[in-house]
Amino acid sequence: MPTRFTLPHIDISERHTSSPYTGEGAGRSNNVRIREEHAVKLKHELEAALAVIDQQRPADPRLPAPQGGYIEVELRRGSNPDILERRSLGLRPGAVKDRQAARFVGLFVPDDARDAFAAILEDYRSGPLTPKGQQPPHKDTIEPIEAFRRARLETLWTDDADALPLDPQHQMWWAIWVPRDRENELEEVAQRLGLRAGARDRRLKFPEVVVIPVFARRAEIELMMYATGVIVELRRATDNPTFFVDEVREEQHEWNEELAGRIGWPGLDVPAVCLFDTGVNRAHALIEPALAADDMHAVRRGWGPDDHDSHGTAMGGIALHGDLTIPLGDTEARVLTHRLESVKLLPPGRADPSDPNSYGAITQAAVALPEIQRPDRTRVFCMAVTNDGVTGAQPSTWSSALDQVASGTMPGDNENSPKRLVVVAIGNTEPVMEARRWLTNDAYPAQDPAQAWNALTIGGYTDLDRIEGQGYEDWTQLAEVGALSPHSRTSVAWGTRTPIKPELVMEAGNRALSPSGRDIITLDSLCVLSTGRDIGRAPLVPFQATSAATAQAARMAAQLTAAHPDYWPETIRALMVHSAEYTEFMRASFAAEPNLRNRYEIVRRFGYGVPDYDRAAASARDHLALIAQTEIQPYRLKGGRKFNECHYYNLPLPAAVIEELDNEPVDLKITLSYFVDPNPGFAANVDPLRYQSFGLRFDLRRKGESLANFKRRVNVAEREQPKQRAPRHPDDNRWLLGPDSVSAGSLHCDIWSGPAIDLLGRDVLCIKPVGGWWRDRARAEIVNQRTRYALVVTLKARRTTIDLYTPIELALRPDIQVGNQIAIER
Repeated sequence: MPTRFTLPHIDISERHTSSPYTGEGAGRSNNVRIREEHAVKLKHELEAALAVIDQQRPADPRLPAPQGGYIEVELRRGSNPDILERRSLGLRPGAVKDRQAARFVGLFVPDDARDAFAAILEDYRSGPLTPKGQQPPHKDTIEPIEAFRRARLETLWTDDADALPLDPQHQMWWAIWVPRDRENELEEVAQRLGLRAGARDRRLKFPEVVVIPVFARRAEIELMMYATGVIVELRRATDNPTFFVDEVREEQHEWNEELAGRIGWPGLDVPAVCLFDTGVNRAHALIEPALAADDMHAVRRGWGPDDHDSHGTAMGGIALHGDLTIPLGDTEARVLTHRLESVKLLPPGRADPSDPNSYGAITQAAVALPEIQRPDRTRVFCMAVTNDGVTGAQPSTWSSALDQVASGTMPGDNENSPKRLVVVAIGNTEPVMEARRWLTNDAYPAQDPAQAWNALTIGGYTDLDRIEGQGYEDWTQLAEVGALSPHSRTSVAWGTRTPIKPELVMEAGNRALSPSGRDIITLDSLCVLSTGRDIGRAPLVPFQATSAATAQAARMAAQLTAAHPDYWPETIRALMVHSAEYTEFMRASFAAEPNLRNRYEIVRRFGYGVPDYDRAAASARDHLALIAQTEIQPYRLKGGRKFNECHYYNLPLPAAVIEELDNEPVDLKITLSYFVDPNPGFAANVDPLRYQSFGLRFDLRRKGESLANFKRRVNVAEREQPKQRAPRHPDDNRWLLGPDSVSAGSLHCDIWSGPAIDLLGRDVLCIKPVGGWWRDRARAEIVNQRTRYALVVTLKARRTTIDLYTPIELALRPDIQVGNQIAIER
């Protein structure tokens, strides 16, 4: 470390009658010598620090060549770090820390600013004195500088020094502070390194910076620091509910009012999340402007619409705002694009409980209440209520009633009735407190009515790992970051002839394990934060489990509905599922299991992953998206009950583009969503084709398969003889799940991954019907009716530098061909 050289402070106005730089004799010479020595010392230190930047440049093919780097600047204590900023040169001060008798600043120096920076030093050393005051040039900038040093990770770390991990492989959530206009750059670097950055509504936003949580190892953060100049400072990602629940408990009302004051509240003509729960306390400052009094209902008048339990109010806060920890903690203006509605579905404590056999009818009655009140409003129905102790392995009256709700075929509906998006919870595990009683998530089968085919069923995962609270310093989180939440059930025990549930997982909180390994508890710091029913005592409360996850999913569905009012409920569901990605923990589970059949259990835990609003709402630069919503007539009755038509999509995959990509890894993702009219009972419990009114599947033209053979393989009507066997053409083993994973359900999603060149010629996708009770058991007018589906297809390059959109831009419009009178073998 260089020897510290302290430049004496010279106060001209008070100590001297003339400038030391213009006076005669030893005083002038001494001050000139001090100035020159200081400038020479800083120049050498600057050159050494910049040389280290060159040595530390990462030779990582995933990253762009860095255009600069950080150095550490030691300033005289109390000096303003802004003296180092030169916007025209790109010199940008970042993290600032006071230590001992000095102030330390992380300074980003662009490569093309090095000479200019050195010239400032040289100008200070030997440049002409200022005409007024006879001071050296850049005196206010250079004289407060004590030293330049090479930057380390510690330079940008402004949290407790003891909290910075020393192990390069230590993995945790980091809070990365970046300038507001550089957020996308940080996201791109994180994506290139395969790191997970928190979703945009998990980020704190301030006037000049945005704080992005990134889950990474220390070595990966160092790589980001040396590869990009967008990091301003680093801390632990510590935002959790305990600050609001414990530390500022007496000030919760002030925090609520402050947030309410910077929210742009919605009007009446926006989509709504309609909660089926215990009612909502509308008096809450963060709820009242988005919940009209006449939008509060109860399935029985004597119950009253107000919340009697607190669960419904907590659901409402999450459904409107998401986890309140983030919006309460920043200063960002926020705009709500959806509202709340509430139907009290659960009785107050002294009321008679409903008969479980009538849950389906009660839920359908609950659907009718807000639709009668506001028939023109678009809404997402959200229910985190399950039939305790009843597995959802088979269709029930309740789950079938939900399928009727979604498909627009419940009693009282007609051909003009809307399709409806219903979001339900998969159910919670038992909150055991003895570790010996904790089994695994798979030991808790998903509960009725989570099996509803048309419902979007939500499970829980967790990113929460930071434990706060006196007395719990040595406790650890039960679930790893990115793993299934300890609160969430799965459908692993259901068997293979049932729908894949959940389809999605969202934050459901974690639990804590005692140092002895004997006790398990739920801590506030491992929960999300929501609105409390008791607004006088606790207007902010911790909230967790699949209820919190389901409310978050309903919120996202309502946001997408507001952003895309022309999209059907089937399409919103498809977009959400299509946007989902697996965490590192989940991906490792799939990677460790090459056998496709064994992967079916994994997808019954995690669904299709964690959804993201930004991915669902817009196609990124390296994503090529096809979104279609269209009608199809799957069957016809004309001399016999037959299959009627399939749809062929010519995917925009020009051969020239594919050949240029060559062996570049790409992912082709396909999601198909539709709503079935349920037919429970009889053999429907064991034969999915008896339960569904119709079914659809997708099939992609295979490598080396001619178009004619592809059509003959998927469509009997394309063959010369109806009884002719389908031509065989083996598929590759590059699907994440494969077609055998689909046996039931009304939503199907899979990913083909491999070299781009292996997609050459695989540019035709077929949507084809399979059996259902409309074909086999229905009247003629039903057999011949049309129905609809939504399809989403994306092609994604693994490397973010590859632009797929531009060369294929003209081919984005889907070209649909309809194949009539097909007869597909069952």
